[in-house]
Amino acid sequence: MNAAALLHLLQFASPALPIGGYSYSQGLEAALEQGLVRDAASARDWIARQLDEVVARWDAPLLWRLLRAFAAGDAVGIRGWADCFLASRDTAELRAETVQMGYSLARLVEELGVADTAALGPDVSLPLAYACAVDGLGIPHEEALLAMLFSWAENQVLVCVKSVPLGQVAGQRLLLSLRPDIERAAALARTLHDDDLSNWAPGLSMLSMRHEVQHGRLYRS
Repeated sequence: MNAAALLHLLQFASPALPIGGYSYSQGLEAALEQGLVRDAASARDWIARQLDEVVARWDAPLLWRLLRAFAAGDAVGIRGWADCFLASRDTAELRAETVQMGYSLARLVEELGVADTAALGPDVSLPLAYACAVDGLGIPHEEALLAMLFSWAENQVLVCVKSVPLGQVAGQRLLLSLRPDIERAAALARTLHDDDLSNWAPGLSMLSMRHEVQHGRLYRS
């Protein structure tokens, strides 16, 4: 990857990107409330299992398909996979999360002159806006996928650092230990066939619904 593409990737995968990623825990705060995550070991188990059972088998493969559809100029494919991702958000919080972050990223991409996002339509999901930015900036797809997975894992770790709580060093140790899990997730996402995609995680869905009425929340999902 050339320097320009790498710098673009670092910018758009950064937690400092103003799209509100820090506001969401994707059910993790509810798991903390229920005592399912309580220390560094249980935090790692939670993140690694969600990465393998949900993100690597649904979110990441759909992003991979969106990246390929953008590269091929396949408008039907882009719309089909974008709609599929939105339909898979099975709680109000998870749908609101991806739409809010997708809207913010699409607006940022438009204002920075990276790409024309008008054709993306309403209710832009985060993967759709991210794939649009990757295509506009000429970022290689494998690196873009890895960056998305790392960004997701980093946000989960930051939730644990603030809410378990874990120390900063423990958080970085946890993130470092997830490297092989992230690599496996990326490899799986690139090779899964359409019929093998799945986001079946009823426990996570239940936690997300409980979070909607949880008192004293720090996060929006």
